[in-house]
Amino acid sequence: MTTNLPVATEIIPMVLQLQPAIALTEDQFYEFCQLNHDFRIERNAAGELVIMPPTGSETDERNFNLVGQLWVWTKQDGTGVGFGSSGGFTLPNGAVRSPDAAWIKRDRWEAIPAELRKKFAPICPEFVIELRSESDNLRILQDKMQEYIDNGTQLGWLIDRKQRRVFIYRPNIAVEVLDNPKTLFGETLLPGFVLDLNQVW
Repeated sequence: MTTNLPVATEIIPMVLQLQPAIALTEDQFYEFCQLNHDFRIERNAAGELVIMPPTGSETDERNFNLVGQLWVWTKQDGTGVGFGSSGGFTLPNGAVRSPDAAWIKRDRWEAIPAELRKKFAPICPEFVIELRSESDNLRILQDKMQEYIDNGTQLGWLIDRKQRRVFIYRPNIAVEVLDNPKTLFGETLLPGFVLDLNQVW
């Protein structure tokens, strides 16, 4: 019996070049994202808008599980705050990125004025996770992970469900690649945090 199910193809995000004709302020970019909340919108370091469609239901369910595991550890540990995929951060290079999950030390987060925390806070998370969906382009995600590291992230996990691989990013160290691991450990940055990948694959 044959079926004609569609095959997932990699999606290249739409990139809108606005500058120099239009230069959105931080507030204007934030409002633009609020008006177009059905899309995942980021801004790269060149000021271009990167527009991606919403993720599929299966990927979002796996990401919900991933964030849930980080949330439980964050509440127990108490030294930092965690974020899901809807939160945006303004990195030192000017890019605004929204990792699938992130964690920031509490003292760094609370040092940011409350008004700035309501929008795309000017901070780079210490820890980020990106979860590759069936349609995500791997090279684009790898470049994004390196951008996090270049801007201050201390530990990053790129979880490639498609190939069952994990790429581990750390400053000044070559990217480590794990094939089909069952768990990931938060190392010294997130002591005691263990991500069960059986619930993510």
